[in-house]
Amino acid sequence: MELVNYIIEYSTRLIGDNGIIIGFLLVFIECFIPALPLSVFVALNVNAFGFVLGCIISWIATCLGSFICYKMFYYIESKLTTKFLNKKIIKKVKNGIDKFNKIKFSELVLVLTLPFTPSFLVNILSGITMMNSKKFVGALLIGKFFSILFWGYIGKSLIESVRDIYSLIYIFVTLIIAYLISKVVSRKMNIE
Repeated sequence: MELVNYIIEYSTRLIGDNGIIIGFLLVFIECFIPALPLSVFVALNVNAFGFVLGCIISWIATCLGSFICYKMFYYIESKLTTKFLNKKIIKKVKNGIDKFNKIKFSELVLVLTLPFTPSFLVNILSGITMMNSKKFVGALLIGKFFSILFWGYIGKSLIESVRDIYSLIYIFVTLIIAYLISKVVSRKMNIE
């Protein structure tokens, strides 16, 4: 246990001493490498910079990283896939993936809000299906806001969070708030 505390203390000090850039880059890079633990990086940012600044840094970094990942796969789909794949294969793949593109705005917000959703996969699917940028960015900003707040507040592993009744209540309340906000934004921005 002392080793774990030492690692956490050392990592927090390293991030705090080197400024916001390190904390930002850790969360940003996580958008491209799904094996990296977003929860740990958010918790370290919150420990290093305080709850508000740590969450803001993490939220901006994950939104920017997710958007760039989405745009990369959007570009790959629109420019490269049609040049290299047979039209029959493209049609089969598109039929399967297009179902994801039909997801409603509020549903996409909920998917992105869930703290255990593999957002890397959501970014890729959104790009490959050439999802409307307005829809993706709106859902991303709302969903990631609540997801980052969750990790900043909880900062626990999946197993610990699932066993803690307060964490489950927090997730449930967060999902309801995110859903209600998504409905308002959906109406205001006329996003389906």
